[in-house]
Amino acid sequence: MSRIGNTPITVPSGVEISVSGADVTVTGPKGTLEHQIPESISIELGDGQASVTRENDERQSKALHGLTRSLINNMVIGVSEGFRKDLEIIGVGYRANARGKNTLELALGFSHPVTVQAPDGIEFDVPEPTKIGVIGIDKQVVGQVAAEIRAYRKPEPYKGKGVRYVGERVIRKAGKAGK
Repeated sequence: MSRIGNTPITVPSGVEISVSGADVTVTGPKGTLEHQIPESISIELGDGQASVTRENDERQSKALHGLTRSLINNMVIGVSEGFRKDLEIIGVGYRANARGKNTLELALGFSHPVTVQAPDGIEFDVPEPTKIGVIGIDKQVVGQVAAEIRAYRKPEPYKGKGVRYVGERVIRKAGKAGK
């Protein structure tokens, strides 16, 4: 029994869910997201709520039940509130520079600046030269873009320099032992 799949999705005012066949479209104040649901899963819309049901108790259907419910819930949250991932840059001379809302220029200790172009629906926010915010309505794309930025210079274990998520804990190594 899927506890996540059985929980109804609360649809806030201003957000509309429409189902046509296997396509689910969620429209809200921040934009529109679409998803294709599997055959064995169906969505029932009620007053201010949506519930996800499965037609049988096969292992695959049980696995897709909770997944589909989570994906649709993330779509509802995305079009109403949006998602944000914050990164911080640590290191002497390491900094970020915003070129508009869609381009980010990073100085990460290489001989050249690293330029990052935002995909559709993603914006960059640079409140300080050492802080980056990735903002968008699709949770998966926001996380993927943040992971790609972090991958340019992962935090190293000796001095902790690099790009990391805000609140990420980097385990430090002792370094060379003395004689």
